[in-house]
Amino acid sequence: MDDLSLTPLFATILFVLSCLSGYQYRRVWKQEGPRWQLWLFGAFAAAGLAVLGFVPLDAG
Repeated sequence: MDDLSLTPLFATILFVLSCLSGYQYRRVWKQEGPRWQLWLFGAFAAAGLAVLGFVPLDAG
């Protein structure tokens, strides 16, 4: 498990996708859209940000 780390490129991609999912979550929420879309976008945004928060970045 010591090998588990994110490359800067993958972390950036994950961050952008999490932000876009959060934006979509907010858009669906404001329009009172389907609940399944709220769960889908919310879960992906939360999981992506949790990974970014708890998995270290590869320094080199």
